[in-house]
Amino acid sequence: MRVTARKRFAIYRRELGYFFNSPVAYVVITVFLVLAGYFFYNLLGYFNLASMQVMQSPFQARSLRLTESVVQPLFGNLAVLLLLILPLLTMRLLAEERRAGTAEILFTCPVSDWDVILGKYFAALTVYATMLAMTAVFPALLARYAQPEPGPIVTGYLGLFLLGAAFIAMGLFFSSIGDNQVVAGVATFGCGLLFLLVGWVGPLVSPALAGVLSEISVLEHFASFAEGVVDTHDAIFYAGFVVCFLFLAARVLESNRWRG
Repeated sequence: MRVTARKRFAIYRRELGYFFNSPVAYVVITVFLVLAGYFFYNLLGYFNLASMQVMQSPFQARSLRLTESVVQPLFGNLAVLLLLILPLLTMRLLAEERRAGTAEILFTCPVSDWDVILGKYFAALTVYATMLAMTAVFPALLARYAQPEPGPIVTGYLGLFLLGAAFIAMGLFFSSIGDNQVVAGVATFGCGLLFLLVGWVGPLVSPALAGVLSEISVLEHFASFAEGVVDTHDAIFYAGFVVCFLFLAARVLESNRWRG
């Protein structure tokens, strides 16, 4: 057990070193923070404008809340932004190994497929968690000058972490299929977009099919977290999503071992 943990940690440290010894992590984090800051600035600006407009109407002022006007829309925007950013983080995880010819060396080492997959997965997840933690400055600013509800902020971040973990697992799977990083990134984006928007066609189909589509929509399961509610059903969905795509990636690597 300890030997397996050391192997996975060695791969994790190797992958994490690549992220932070190259421009990859810095570029992805910078782009994410700039766009997230833009969303936060605009939402807060519109909230301030609306506050000034309702100052003369106390009844309307009671209906203007910071959580519904800034916090929840911010988390919703960040959830969509992850779809654009995370493929840049995951597309090279295994595809680059094949392109550079280091996959053969890696797979001939005394490590299992799961050692490789989990080591790379948790390295990418660490970069993402770092990126997400840097956005904590936004709720900190709100807490400095206002009184936002802490519940929706905490659950919103939990939902973003689970959503990102699901996208990273999916990106790792597509990166394991071939040696073209661009193809892996585009496939991750396309599949993620499908899972993100699949619930939107609910009004156009039968109620039974609409229920099924809602169940597989990652955005539908994220909504409760943004509203300050932790539903175990949603958490289990994301956990199952991660396990499913990591399992598929393991099967791809196993197939490559047999063919190689």
